[in-house]
Amino acid sequence: MKTNTSDPKICAITRHVHMSPYKVRRAINQIRGRSYEEALIILEFMPYRACNPILQLLSSAAANANYTFGLKKTNLLIHEIQVNKGTFFKRFQPRAQGRGYPIHKPTCHIMIVLKTIV
Repeated sequence: MKTNTSDPKICAITRHVHMSPYKVRRAINQIRGRSYEEALIILEFMPYRACNPILQLLSSAAANANYTFGLKKTNLLIHEIQVNKGTFFKRFQPRAQGRGYPIHKPTCHIMIVLKTIV
């Protein structure tokens, strides 16, 4: 994402997370608009399985901010965070009389945009 250095917005994206976007949104809604440190604490103690990939992505975005712009992680704020549908893994479950029952395993794409606290 190209921005000027006066107000940098740091972006990190992960694709094809093996989870339903509805389940990921449960965790995402809790950290939207919070600071980096608050979001880390919230994600550590929430009981959802979706918290681990979000935590990894948030850490990656903070590392991008530190490496690219030289910003401190304590000054970061979650500006935008969104979850979109990904592709389905299509599998078949064997059923009676030689039939196959389709199973659709959902995936999702997560995007985090951080900005500095002024």
